[in-house]
Amino acid sequence: MRWIIVGSNGRGGEKHMEQMTGHGGGQDGTGAAGTPGACPRVSAVYDGEPESIAAARGFASGYLADLSRVHGIPVSSRTIGTAQLVVSELVTNACKYAPGPCLLDCELIGDQLEIAVWDSDGTLPVARAAEPGRIGQHGLEIVMALCDGFDVRREPVGKRIKVRVALEPAAV
Repeated sequence: MRWIIVGSNGRGGEKHMEQMTGHGGGQDGTGAAGTPGACPRVSAVYDGEPESIAAARGFASGYLADLSRVHGIPVSSRTIGTAQLVVSELVTNACKYAPGPCLLDCELIGDQLEIAVWDSDGTLPVARAAEPGRIGQHGLEIVMALCDGFDVRREPVGKRIKVRVALEPAAV
């Protein structure tokens, strides 16, 4: 396991660290263009700034691309899009409601992608009833509609939300 600092130049650039477990696609443990090397589980820590959301989306899609490219596990564009939306919603909530960093884990478990997001706020999210006129605060509804499983647990510090997304095979 090792940590890789990605783009932390101290001048407002992307500031997060990626934790690599297992082995990666390249000699330095990363895949193409700084994406995580393909391995059963990868993690990334983000500083909680708004830029973290796009970086987390890219991290998740890079992981899925590596599953396909390096391990030959076909992943549909629909799965990639679903994973990006779910990661975006979960990391957005972490950045918006929890002070400090958040952690994103992506892990292939059988034919499902498990996505977990930890943040420092111990308040558990509550799904609200659908209200078509409500502006905003639909993220949790979206996540629950797209995922096969949803689990929220308090941690000694903060909380961890785990969801599962079915890995649909790419069309051949």
